[in-house]
Amino acid sequence: MRHGAGGEILDVGRRTRTLSPALRRALAARDRQCRFPGYGNRRCDAHHIEHWADGGRTVLDNLLLLCRRHHRAVHEEGFRGTLDGDGNARFLRPDGRLLVAAPPAPAWTGPALEPTNRRLAAAGNAIDPRTAMPTWQGERLDLDWAISVLWQPRRKRRSE
Repeated sequence: MRHGAGGEILDVGRRTRTLSPALRRALAARDRQCRFPGYGNRRCDAHHIEHWADGGRTVLDNLLLLCRRHHRAVHEEGFRGTLDGDGNARFLRPDGRLLVAAPPAPAWTGPALEPTNRRLAAAGNAIDPRTAMPTWQGERLDLDWAISVLWQPRRKRRSE
């Protein structure tokens, strides 16, 4: 077993699949949330990167926090997670391609808003300094007025 500075157990090797409370705290401090790319759920399970039944050890370097959905994706849908030497998680799709948190932005060398301005001009929309000016001054919502504007009764069918 490997112990932390305060004597807590941080590595139980192959002795048990279950995490000690100290190891669970260390994992939570390192990962903080689900490590699956683009996700931030904090209710997570500890996942053995190399499965315990396949010889994986119950050590911090072999564990990741995954929410239930992504834990199932790893075990049943073919996704794989790894940790590099710096503790950064990498996930691979079932076909072996790297799964990134966000796709790279498309290459663009022109003015920043040119494509958007072109689409707006083609649609006949003009943007000026007053376009996004709010007209609401913080007064209370007039619920009766809002319902009367939004609610439209069904038209009665003509009886034949």
